[in-house]
Amino acid sequence: MNMILFFFLFALLLISFHSLFYLRVIPKLLVIPLVAKLFTAFLVINLLFNLLYVVSRYSNAVPYHLHYLFSISIGVSFVLLLYLILHEILHVFHKGVRGINESKRKFIKKSGDGAMFALSTAYLSTAIYEGSKEPVVNVVKVERFDFSIVQISDLHIGGLIDKEFVKNSVAKINALHPDIVFVTGDIIDTAVASIRESILELNNIQSKHGIYFVLGNHEYFHNPLEIIDFLKKETKLQVLLNENIIIDALKLNVVGVTDLFGYKVDLLVPDICKAYKGINPEYKTILLAHQPKFIQELGVFTPELILSGHTHGGQIYPFNHLVKLQQPFVKGLHILPNSSAIYVNSGIGFWGPPMRLNSQAEIAYLI
Repeated sequence: MNMILFFFLFALLLISFHSLFYLRVIPKLLVIPLVAKLFTAFLVINLLFNLLYVVSRYSNAVPYHLHYLFSISIGVSFVLLLYLILHEILHVFHKGVRGINESKRKFIKKSGDGAMFALSTAYLSTAIYEGSKEPVVNVVKVERFDFSIVQISDLHIGGLIDKEFVKNSVAKINALHPDIVFVTGDIIDTAVASIRESILELNNIQSKHGIYFVLGNHEYFHNPLEIIDFLKKETKLQVLLNENIIIDALKLNVVGVTDLFGYKVDLLVPDICKAYKGINPEYKTILLAHQPKFIQELGVFTPELILSGHTHGGQIYPFNHLVKLQQPFVKGLHILPNSSAIYVNSGIGFWGPPMRLNSQAEIAYLI
């Protein structure tokens, strides 16, 4: 029932937005009727693809190339939203200009429309190209430990993130010969049964001192208890649910908390006090927390390093500015007032459209 309600509300939002774009933009374009009709047809097709994206996202019956097109349509809608906002700003400016004859006014309008169309096309093309790039290895000099760390986050297995993508990512990780590997949430983005083989590829990660995982918000969307049971029984990932592991060989406490989304659903609620219980106070501590804003829950605890993800580095500019409204950091290494360091991973995968702009998919190699 919740899924049906979500789809209904999502469809209503998309229909409303595309209708608003049609009413506000198309009639004002100074183009021949045929071109206006082509733009209208494009809007209708994009709306249809948006709706089909939701269906294909949770179905194995849709071919990869079709799901790719449906995913791109979500990115197109984002560009249309930016276009609409800019169009309205320019429309107000255009109406406020006085002392210009009609021919010059039409020339300015046509020039503005042409420039915005060219800019939108370039923006969309660049974002698709950047989104198609392989994840890069970002070497991060933390300089607080005498061992190497690999962190990945936000894999979002399901849809376009398939077994081959996971396999290639594992190969990149293994090439770094890490001492320890951390996975900071959102590896799963659909029902476990449909992506079982893709998840099992993570068992091929080679790490001297283990692979440690904490829940992200997306795990809560797909039966988190089932996910936890599957990961514990069939993978090498050690799931930390408000608990810790002491690694004597590295003189390290690995502390993992569940995600803040647990508060909203009253399930697997994060508890840092419970997570810290029984650590070795003589050892350094790494805290795994999916969302950067978990730093608000630290209290008296001062881990040497916090590893987070969630933000995707903003994924598509200027969305990063919206992320800043909800999270203290969007990406990269930061030092907190309590001297703890936090690294926010930009994510190895993506969510929604396979697009990135001003944000690179990454595997973090911390030394």
